[in-house]
Amino acid sequence: MKKILTATFLMFVLVTIGYANNGSENNKLVWVENLEEAVKTAKAQNKNILVNFTGSDWCIWCIRLDNEVFSQPEFVEYANKNLVLVMLDFPRKKQLSPEQDSYNRSIAMKFGIRSFPTIYLLNKDGQPVNRTGYREGGAAEYVKHLKAAFANS
Repeated sequence: MKKILTATFLMFVLVTIGYANNGSENNKLVWVENLEEAVKTAKAQNKNILVNFTGSDWCIWCIRLDNEVFSQPEFVEYANKNLVLVMLDFPRKKQLSPEQDSYNRSIAMKFGIRSFPTIYLLNKDGQPVNRTGYREGGAAEYVKHLKAAFANS
């Protein structure tokens, strides 16, 4: 009887660990750093694009947006199903490669970025449909905001 209970318990633990590991892949966001590649992916997957112009290591509103929205399950679920995510970072402490820094600056100039965070919402063809930034209310409210923005485009 003791062997059966031990075997049952061991199987339960292994199944639980396996389930947790499989689920964790869906809880991650994939941010790309190239807008042209994002457009290709968006077209292929029939998804919209969210471009995050951020100062990830110094901008308090950028950090709050990441903590309150981008890292929350409600946003992750929505984004993984509906968006291609682009992060163009302008850090002060972290060093970007000269190529990435130059690329980020050129895209920021193209979009007229003057403050952080600035979030551009693009259709699958890379055409801007809306512009936003940090909003209070958390992930669920932000997802509603994004859905409305894309619906009105």
